[in-house]
Amino acid sequence: MATRPVLRCRNALAVAALTAVTATAPGALSPPGTAASAAAPAFDTTPAREALERLLPSRAAQFTLVPVEEPSSGASFSVSGRAGAIRVRGTSPATLLAGVGWYLERVAGIDIGWPGDSVERLPTTLPAVSGTLTRSATVPHRYALNDTDEGYSGAYRDFDAYRRDIDVMALHGVNEVFVPTGAEYPYYEALQEFGYGPEELRAWIPGPAHQGWWLLQNLSGFGGPVSEQLIEARATLGSRIARHLRSLGMTPVLPGFFGTVPPGFADRNPGAVTVPQGRWVGFDRPDWLDPTGPVFEQLAAAYYRVQRRRFGESDMFKMDLLHEGGKAGPVDVARAAAAVQRALDVAHPDATWVMLGWQQNPGAALLSGVDRRRVLIVDGLSDRYDDLDREKQWGVTPYAFGSIANFGGHTTLGANTGVWTSRFHAWLAKPDSALSGIAYLPEGTGGNPAAFDLFTELAWQSDPVDQRAWFAAYAARRYGGADPHAAAAWEQLRLGPYSGPSGTWSEPQDSLFAARPSLTTAKAARWSPTTMRYDAETVERALSELLRVAPRLRNTDAYRFDVVDVARQALTNRARVLLPRIRAAYDARDVETFRALVREWGADEELLARLVGADRRFLVGPWLAAARSWGTDPAERDRLEYDARSILTTWADRGPSETAGLHDYANREWDGLLRDVYAPRWAAFFERLDGALVSGKAPEPVDWFAMDDAWARGHRLYPTEPTGDPVALAGEVHTALATSTLREASRRDVAGRH
Repeated sequence: MATRPVLRCRNALAVAALTAVTATAPGALSPPGTAASAAAPAFDTTPAREALERLLPSRAAQFTLVPVEEPSSGASFSVSGRAGAIRVRGTSPATLLAGVGWYLERVAGIDIGWPGDSVERLPTTLPAVSGTLTRSATVPHRYALNDTDEGYSGAYRDFDAYRRDIDVMALHGVNEVFVPTGAEYPYYEALQEFGYGPEELRAWIPGPAHQGWWLLQNLSGFGGPVSEQLIEARATLGSRIARHLRSLGMTPVLPGFFGTVPPGFADRNPGAVTVPQGRWVGFDRPDWLDPTGPVFEQLAAAYYRVQRRRFGESDMFKMDLLHEGGKAGPVDVARAAAAVQRALDVAHPDATWVMLGWQQNPGAALLSGVDRRRVLIVDGLSDRYDDLDREKQWGVTPYAFGSIANFGGHTTLGANTGVWTSRFHAWLAKPDSALSGIAYLPEGTGGNPAAFDLFTELAWQSDPVDQRAWFAAYAARRYGGADPHAAAAWEQLRLGPYSGPSGTWSEPQDSLFAARPSLTTAKAARWSPTTMRYDAETVERALSELLRVAPRLRNTDAYRFDVVDVARQALTNRARVLLPRIRAAYDARDVETFRALVREWGADEELLARLVGADRRFLVGPWLAAARSWGTDPAERDRLEYDARSILTTWADRGPSETAGLHDYANREWDGLLRDVYAPRWAAFFERLDGALVSGKAPEPVDWFAMDDAWARGHRLYPTEPTGDPVALAGEVHTALATSTLREASRRDVAGRH
């Protein structure tokens, strides 16, 4: 096996400051009298201690955190200790937290997931460790977050929310995190040196929810203009996020500069050559400044100077040239890539260029122009297709095994976990393997906690993970205690949604309740799977078992989230059986049956809305309230709310939304969306079909975009706190499924399609 790159000590300035900390740093030392206490600590453990106090406020004092130097073999941790006195040794603050996470799962038997936890099930005195638990990372790069994450997970979150996510990622062994927050700031400042005024730049920069696609050179301006105060506030937040990551010894992966410029750049800057990039799903793309020309070097230097001053140091920068149909025009791609890397190297010597492995990128021409030793490809397709040979495609370029198990932040349950557990270690063990990491890349985070947990564990297991055994262990810790019904529930989920096959898709099907109405619709988002990817009965059986879990385990946050999520998925899946029945009744002109089935559809929608309304993580209210909180006057608050509403519904104006099919790309079953977007659509549709059955005339058409756009531009307030008992509501779903006249038909139809 080829030697893999050793993870360097990141961020020299921060490390120098940390190693200067005195021997009295809180939580940093071995007990007095040991040899280790005589020397300065390898790093300050205070940030890890503070994270531990946030995650486990009543138990943090029972942990002693011991810093050790990282050997050439890479990150590692060990855990030992008697009851109430747990000792964790680790090679960085984040790795100390990973050791705590391993202890909580393997010894204490509880879970801190993303989302959901069973912390309240911890005993007052933490249990002793039998012997010493030791783990070493099998790969140096443990990367997280897609370019789209901020847009689909919440562009208007506050620092506390981001910090919680980072703490949980550290607890699961992640060490590199993409940070796009505030990325407009270096563009805004640097481009003013190249002939642009503040006002025209603020009109060019999109609203925060849509900025991810601007950074990918796909669009500009949508959701704007942005204000000076918003740019400043986001830069402040982004710098705090980056600083928190560095404090934990994690790498903030910052957006690099590869040539995106506003209109008219060449006219204002003699010698500059720009290449029009055409259109991306209905949007005019920003121009690309030829990196081989003299002006690129100057603008890149200005960009990196501003970025460093505001966001601090990093040695990883993410850039994707020619993303999703970008045009090279007359530019030599190899020379352009070399120039982009050279500009990065001047600003940040020996920095790593991170690229997304997606569609045909990065291509051979691009890779031929760069020093591949300083490139990391985070592969978005490792579990999606078969017959992948990344060494054949990318040569010796280091890459990370990645998965996009969620698109648009869909609330769909499942992932191709069986592919992960069989493929990752097989690829790692190949002769001359260039596999150097993992990359957790869902387009939206904050759901599917089992997928996050399993995927990040791949990097800390030296042998292939037994998928069945893993889910059995997960069931025991997820609710803070072993329970036969929890085990049975998670075995059904493993067999169903979490055993998606490779070959075509990396996420399960989305919701028909969230789809544009049609009697033949098979998906809500244009690029979603068109059929069930597993047997729907597995989810119904899982729900039945979850509702029988022992009462002592039901009060955990993890259980209450999961029971809502599984009940939601079970009810959602039934729509794929109910809709064909409605169509059959309509085609047969059977008015009585048609109306009965439509009433059942409406009752399911109403029950689904009440169910998800019982958990804050399924509410649209906090999403919208957060957006408005960033505005300083009514007009700005309205613009930001539209930015946040549109990305969930229309995504854009009529052209990209309808002709290019971006509408409902980010569909999700949240209270508020279900009640005021999805249900009214279907009600209008069925009303027109009913009228057509009675009159014998064709149904009247509906302008769906107009309906959705009206909601996106509205300002109705929605609850920010949940209502109702999630367990009781999940029980209602179980009863509705068990008593449905469609139950037997559902079994036959779904099994046949599966």
